[in-house]
Amino acid sequence: MITATNPARNSSVVPSIRSHWSVARAWQTNAVLLLIGVALFFLTRQLISEYDHYTIGFSGVSGWSCILYLSAAFLIFTQPVDRFTFPIILAVAIACRLAALFAEPYLSSDIYRYVWDGIVQHAHISPYRYVPGDPALAFLRAPHQGIFDNINRRDYAHTIYPPAAQALFYLITWISPTVTFMKAVMVLLEGVTMYALVTLLHHLGVRRERTLLYAWCPLVIWEIAGSGHLDSAAMAFIALALLARYRKQSILTGLFLCIAILLKFYPLVLLPALYRRGDFKMPAAVAAVIALGYAAYSSVGVLVFGFLGGYVQEEGMATGTRYFILELAQKIPGLHDLSTRTYLVFCAAVFAAILWWCWRIAGQQGTGDLKHLRSDGDAAFLAPAFALAAALMFLFSPHYAWYILWLVPFFTLMPNLPILTYLLGFFYLYTTALAEPGPKIFLANEILYAGVLAAAIIQIFLRRWPIHRLLFCPTC
Repeated sequence: MITATNPARNSSVVPSIRSHWSVARAWQTNAVLLLIGVALFFLTRQLISEYDHYTIGFSGVSGWSCILYLSAAFLIFTQPVDRFTFPIILAVAIACRLAALFAEPYLSSDIYRYVWDGIVQHAHISPYRYVPGDPALAFLRAPHQGIFDNINRRDYAHTIYPPAAQALFYLITWISPTVTFMKAVMVLLEGVTMYALVTLLHHLGVRRERTLLYAWCPLVIWEIAGSGHLDSAAMAFIALALLARYRKQSILTGLFLCIAILLKFYPLVLLPALYRRGDFKMPAAVAAVIALGYAAYSSVGVLVFGFLGGYVQEEGMATGTRYFILELAQKIPGLHDLSTRTYLVFCAAVFAAILWWCWRIAGQQGTGDLKHLRSDGDAAFLAPAFALAAALMFLFSPHYAWYILWLVPFFTLMPNLPILTYLLGFFYLYTTALAEPGPKIFLANEILYAGVLAAAIIQIFLRRWPIHRLLFCPTC
């Protein structure tokens, strides 16, 4: 009999329950995982089919994909695995990406701009100088008419992509100026992300099978293999920066982070979390590479910043229509006149609090959800880095699913229910009729943010509930 006066025996209750719960052998885990993977593969093929012929709709495909993803994640966290599990994860991930790779992009046309910018550079013209529809570039249209016809904002918007992105476009189109090859390179860059995640998980004492959270994430498959978004390259260098920071390689941390910033601007928010007190090599490397990158395209003057200002206006960042939390607050009696400036001050206060957290704990050996992990390096920076990335997304409420892709590597390293709810909720709602601008997108955000809040409350209770330790082994 277990009594309250025997803490040693009490402490063994949960592990014994977990052992009883996880009675399946590793081969059974692999068999079920393989079945789920095959179903996910066919759903990816169904996605491509939906481009031309409605069967279950994008929301049907995304909904079932989320269910399969959750089922696979549950297996990885609760059941035993063996040396065959990880190859199965990789094989399914590759198969799903191949299923989407060769189809023409349908959900986004951004990739056509990537290819066009590379083509323009091979004509010895700065991609920042002219809009694609400018008569000065007319001679490039005929050989690449299929690319030109699909460029969004081609008649009024200069390219928005920073120098590292332009260098990448140049290299890719030097080999093959096609959409398929551009997508293929973005998929290959996911291999870099996977390498960094596997290495980091190994250092943290977590089995590599957790990378399923990234490799099988339907959001990632759709937006990278399906649409070929540049965020794949940004994620790769963010992951490398996290790995270099863990290894205390200051210059490499700065180099990788800077390349990520020059691919997509948003990784800049990670700089405070990756900084180590007294180490000026990392910020110096960031500043030097940014200066070098913009110097390479400085012949066009201020045009090097492209459509950035226009995009801020177009997306409602200046007027405040972009920010869901602001719009929600304005519906509260007495706050109807809440200004965008006030909201931005609130955002600054939130980031200031996280920056203070970065400064306090960035040099510690473990924090938050990382305390229980084996660590032979400095992993404390991961939690505030994740917090900065998540805060940026929550506060600025992006309208496009690919903007939140970069949260997936962080989620793989530090799984939690609120971010899982945010990722899958955003992904699913983005494929429904609620994704339309106006009142519908506001309703979608109400559902999404309410779900995230509920998930956060549930997680607080789970931390104190034995089933949390029963189902989710910290080293899984």
